[in-house]
Amino acid sequence: METNVLENPWEKLSEYLVTGDQQQIIDFLDTLTPSDTALAVSRLSDDEQSRLLTLLRPENAAEVLEDFSDALTVDVIGELEPSTVASIFEELDRDHAADLLGELDEEDANSIIDEMAPQDAEEVRALLQYAPDTAGGLMISEFLEYRSGQTVQDVLNDLQANREKYADYDVQYLYVTDDKKRLQGVLRMRDLLFPDRSTKLDQVMITKPFMVNVEDSLDKLRNFFEDHNLFGVPVVDSELCLQGVVLPEAVEEAKKKKSIHQFLGFSGIIGGEEFRSMPLMVRSGRRLSWLSLNIILNIIAASVIAMYQDILAAAIVLAVFLPMVSDMSGCSGNQAVAVSMRELSLGLVRPVELFWVLTKEASVGVINGISLGCLLGAVAYLWKGNFFLGLVVGGAMAMNTLVAVSLGGTIPLLLKRLKLDPALVSSPLLTTVTDMCGFFFVLSFASLVLEKL
Repeated sequence: METNVLENPWEKLSEYLVTGDQQQIIDFLDTLTPSDTALAVSRLSDDEQSRLLTLLRPENAAEVLEDFSDALTVDVIGELEPSTVASIFEELDRDHAADLLGELDEEDANSIIDEMAPQDAEEVRALLQYAPDTAGGLMISEFLEYRSGQTVQDVLNDLQANREKYADYDVQYLYVTDDKKRLQGVLRMRDLLFPDRSTKLDQVMITKPFMVNVEDSLDKLRNFFEDHNLFGVPVVDSELCLQGVVLPEAVEEAKKKKSIHQFLGFSGIIGGEEFRSMPLMVRSGRRLSWLSLNIILNIIAASVIAMYQDILAAAIVLAVFLPMVSDMSGCSGNQAVAVSMRELSLGLVRPVELFWVLTKEASVGVINGISLGCLLGAVAYLWKGNFFLGLVVGGAMAMNTLVAVSLGGTIPLLLKRLKLDPALVSSPLLTTVTDMCGFFFVLSFASLVLEKL
C-alpha cells in the first residue's frame, strides 16, 4: 500500500482532503520530495487544490507553493479568495510574492495586496515597480542593515534579540549605511568576531563595496557574478540608497526562466508556461494563437509551388498542400514536445505515464486538428472551388495534427525511459514521422475521391 502512495501521491492526498484532517495532510506532505509535492498537487482537481490551500495554515500553504513554478502557482491560486492568497503570500519571501503578483492581472494583484498587512503590502509594491529582469526586480528585501555609528556590540545584541526572525534571512553579509540609507560599506560575519565589542562599524567594514543599480539588466548582473565570486551584491538607487540585495542564484534562476520562455516561444507556446493541469481551452488557445499565424506563413511559402500548378495534372495540385500539412503538423507536435520536456524537468510527469500524457494531448490534438483542418480546407476550397479538395486537405491536416500532438507528448517520455536524451532526439524524430504520416493521409484520402478532384 505504501508503494502506491509513492507512485500516485495525489490519490492519497485526495483521500486526506475528504477527511479534512489538517495535521494528517501536513504530515503526508512532509514525507514528499518537492517534485512529488508539485506532482501531487498539480493532479488534484481545481476544487481540491482550493480546498488544500484553504485547509492548510498559511505558512504550510506557502511551503507547498515554494515547490511550484510561478505559472503553475498562479493557476493553483486562481480560485482562492484574495484574503486567503494574501495570508499565504505574507509567508513567502517578498521578492517571490512580488514575482507571483506580477504574473496576475493588475486588478487581481491589487485586490490581494489590499488584503495584506500594511508593511508587507508596502514592500511588495516597492518591488513591483521594477521590471522583473532587472536588479530591482530580482533583489530580496530581507537583509541586515546597520548605521555606521553603531558598534560591534550593537550588532551582536540585535542578532541575538532577533535570532528567530533573522533565521529565515539569507545572511551572508551585513550592510552599513548612513542616516539617509546611503550605502557606506559591507561587513562579513567574521568581521564581528575578532574586533573589540566597542569598535565602530565604520572601522571594520569594507569601504567602497561593490554595488549594482536597481535598473541594471539581467545580462549585466550575470556578467558581474561571473567576474566576482560573491554571495550577494547590494542594490542601490540613483542616490546610492540601499534598496535590497541580489543573490547569484536569483540571477541564474531568472536566466534559466528566460531561456525556457524563449524555448517555448520558438516551439509556439504563446502566453507563458503551459502545464497539462491547466484548463483544456486555455492550453488549446495558447497553441492555436501561434499555429494560426504559422499557417498563413506556410500559405505564402506554398504560393511559390502554386505558380507552376497550371502545367501539372489535376491531381498534382495536392503537391501544393503536402508540405503545408506536414509542416503544420510538425509545429503542433513540437509544442507537445516542449510541454513534455518542461514537465519532465520539473518532475510533474513521469516517463511511465505514457497513457496519461497521450489522453491529455489527444484532447488538444482533436480541437487544434479540427480548427486547423477547417482553416486549411477552406483555403483549398476558396482557391480551387472544389469541395472534395478542401475535404481531402482539411481531413489530412486534422488527422496528422492529432497524430503529431499525441506523438509529440509521448516521444520525450519514451526516449527518457530508453535513457536517450529527449532534447536532442524528439524534434527530429517527430518531424520525420509527421512528414510520412502527412503524405500518407493526403494521398490516401485523395485516392478515394480521385475522380472528383
